[in-house]
Amino acid sequence: MTSTEEQPEKHCWVCFSTDKDDLRSDWVSPCRCKGSTKWIHQSCLQRWLDEKQKGNGGGAVSCPQCGTEYLISFPKIGPLVYFLQQVDRGLSRISPFAAVGVVVGTIYWSAVTYGAVTVMQVVGHKKGLYVMERADPLFLLMGLPTIPVLLVLGKMVRWEDHVVRVLQRYWCKGKLPPGTSRYLSRLPAEGPGPGDHLSVSRTLCGALIFPSIASLVGRLLFVRRPSNLQRTLLGGLVFVLIKGVLKVYFKQQQSFIQASRHIVNYNETTGGQNEAGDEDTEDSGNE
Repeated sequence: MTSTEEQPEKHCWVCFSTDKDDLRSDWVSPCRCKGSTKWIHQSCLQRWLDEKQKGNGGGAVSCPQCGTEYLISFPKIGPLVYFLQQVDRGLSRISPFAAVGVVVGTIYWSAVTYGAVTVMQVVGHKKGLYVMERADPLFLLMGLPTIPVLLVLGKMVRWEDHVVRVLQRYWCKGKLPPGTSRYLSRLPAEGPGPGDHLSVSRTLCGALIFPSIASLVGRLLFVRRPSNLQRTLLGGLVFVLIKGVLKVYFKQQQSFIQASRHIVNYNETTGGQNEAGDEDTEDSGNE
């Protein structure tokens, strides 16, 4: 026996080379692993750390085998580098809040601009400018952004659905064909879906374009009205009523069609439903 035990051969678990393949390589044992996974090249571990840290150089990294956290030693940095490092960290922390502030500010000033344009469109360009010039700036900053908000909230009020429900309860059931089950299906608007008019885009666009439509309808139907405000208000009221009547009629017809549907018998010969002619023949034979 020799006085000193022979050192076991080192195997890098990244590149799979041994200490005999490259005598100049710098080896490190950074964790509690033993055996073939105990040793690793310093350069191989550096590359592996870069892959794990995505090149950022931050964050703790542990051994994938034993879970030991690697102790990483960095050289001392100068004051300028330290200052720039702190500035970079501060900007990284502040940037999400700054982005939110920019988005909120953009939405706010867009709402203010839209409110000002709506005022000039409703009462007239010259009169609208005169009113806003004489108004309190704080009142304008607080009041103008509420105009699009109120329009969107008004768009979300679905009074047509209540009218359709009343028609379903007291009128539609008496109009159903004889022999139906008198079952009235749920209104399509009661369950929000992909085509529902309460979708964000449809509600937003409909609410924001409403003042322009009201002004256009008022100019077409109420030309003799001297006040632009009266024309816009009357035009908006007429547009809402006409659209509401058409929507009530459309939903009522949809409900009537759903209530008049009929489920046919399964035809074993054709492997599907009976055709209209076969169904009529079967009904006449039963009679």
